[in-house]
Amino acid sequence: MAQHIVIVGAGFAGLMAALSAARVRDEKGVSADDLKITVVAPEPALVVRPRLYEREPASMVAPLGELFAATDISFHAGSVETIDHERGTVTVTGSDGDADKIAYDRLILAAGSHGFQPPIPGLAEFGHTVTDHDGAIALDRHLHALADRPDSPGRNTVVVGGGGFTGIEVATEMPARLCEILGQDAPLRVVIVERGPVIAPDMGVEPRPYIEARLRDLGIETMLGAGIARLDKGSVTLENGERIETDTVIWSAGMRASPLTSQLPAERDNLGRIIVDPDLRVPGCPRVFATGDTAKAATDNDGHFSLMSCQHARRLGAFAGHNAAADLLGEPVLPYDQPSYVVCLDLGPDTAIFTRGWSPRSVEITGADAKKVKMEINAVWIYPPAADRKAAFQNALEARTVDF
Repeated sequence: MAQHIVIVGAGFAGLMAALSAARVRDEKGVSADDLKITVVAPEPALVVRPRLYEREPASMVAPLGELFAATDISFHAGSVETIDHERGTVTVTGSDGDADKIAYDRLILAAGSHGFQPPIPGLAEFGHTVTDHDGAIALDRHLHALADRPDSPGRNTVVVGGGGFTGIEVATEMPARLCEILGQDAPLRVVIVERGPVIAPDMGVEPRPYIEARLRDLGIETMLGAGIARLDKGSVTLENGERIETDTVIWSAGMRASPLTSQLPAERDNLGRIIVDPDLRVPGCPRVFATGDTAKAATDNDGHFSLMSCQHARRLGAFAGHNAAADLLGEPVLPYDQPSYVVCLDLGPDTAIFTRGWSPRSVEITGADAKKVKMEINAVWIYPPAADRKAAFQNALEARTVDF
């Protein structure tokens, strides 16, 4: 009797899960008719979310149709609304509003995450984001439309809420991006607002001075110790009462796992991620695996856990896909591990910083050399493989076995 693996999501984890499951199927000589693999997502495309802070975010999408065809992976267009883990079905709603019920033998939840917006007055109405494709496109249109507005402090000022990885990358992109739109002589102002006592709180002591120096070089201000209290049409007010005239506020602080995680009877962390078993199975749901941003998984034996990052999502997906297929075919499953952790942080048009380790982080490369690494990561490494069966399966294997 034919068996079916259903994968919810076509992001980094979902794509790697599908390719890894197909690789195991191919390696064991099982036909696509006997073990069907279906990806469910609104479109057969990968949104390259780590690049949404860059120019032209509309182009940050990689089509997956030909790759799926080359690897005998089926695609079902729609959004999963409900998961019935007891009956082994998901309900999928298409763009036309019609609902389909799909049965599975193994389910891989790779539905990703979304930007978290706290209930700050005015944020939903006047704030922008780069954490999703539509939001990044809307911000890009807004920035270009600034050129049609009269010169003013509000027009020329961008406030970034949050001094973490995303906030720093979008802020350091802004000076050059705004100069292209408003002209080289525009009196630009870019401000990062961070509630905590330091910028880049997760980067640690060694990298931080380099980051701070780079922000100063770019003329980017940092306001620490007070978060954003409210927004209106032409300004932002901080928790300490300070008001900044601005037409552009970009919120970058915080992500939350897909709400689909709440439909499974498992423990979740404060980000909504399911705390999974070593093989990425959902405790209490033996037919369901969670991966990518929906999973909190131990990366090693030293107390470190996966993060909501492309780096972790790809490897998590590769393990989840391998294990789902292996489980159905009577092969041993593998415990997920990812002992190395690196961060390559973009710091503007010609500079980046590359660090290794959890805590403390050690700085390995800076400046133009680190920027070359960042460009290689963003433009090559994280993109889907070619629509070639052999190359795709090799890519999936390397995602699970090759560490930084």
